[in-house]
Amino acid sequence: MNVYEKESFGRGTSHLLGHHQVTVKDRKLMEITGVKKLHSFDSELFVIETTMGVMTVRGVDLEMKNLELDKGELSIMGYIENHEYEDSGFDGGGKGLFSKLFK
Repeated sequence: MNVYEKESFGRGTSHLLGHHQVTVKDRKLMEITGVKKLHSFDSELFVIETTMGVMTVRGVDLEMKNLELDKGELSIMGYIENHEYEDSGFDGGGKGLFSKLFK
């Protein structure tokens, strides 16, 4: 389990950090903008905090191709099966993805 986080999104950072976009090319490459933190990843699951909430990406043979937190960008290679958002986000309020995982 690895955690990558950009500590501050204040001055001197890209204006694209507030913008969130997901692009999937042939289910083999996913490019994501608006990435705030990469909570964990392995060959089957990425858990990413974005400006629009916590996003999970599931697939086969997934690997991180590129991570630039100062720009809020992440690229994932492998066979992309699906991605989804946790509506309640990563707020520690007891209803988020991590509170469900670590009961």
